[in-house]
Amino acid sequence: AAAGKLLVVPVDGSHWLSMREVVEMLQQKGHEVVVVAPEVSLHIKPSKNFVMKMFSGPITQEEMEKDF
Repeated sequence: AAAGKLLVVPVDGSHWLSMREVVEMLQQKGHEVVVVAPEVSLHIKPSKNFVMKMFSGPITQEEMEKDF
């Protein structure tokens, strides 16, 4: 199969932890992967294995840390 372009909009938490491995393997197989995520998240962080596009959300890093 030919490599393609993938847009990934993950959910923070254990869903992303499992999905990240799949995203990285797809990139290694030649797919172009773009991950869209909020600036404030617990687990979704930039990586050299995919392009990351971040957007601002309704909560700040300080508010999230206070809640947890």
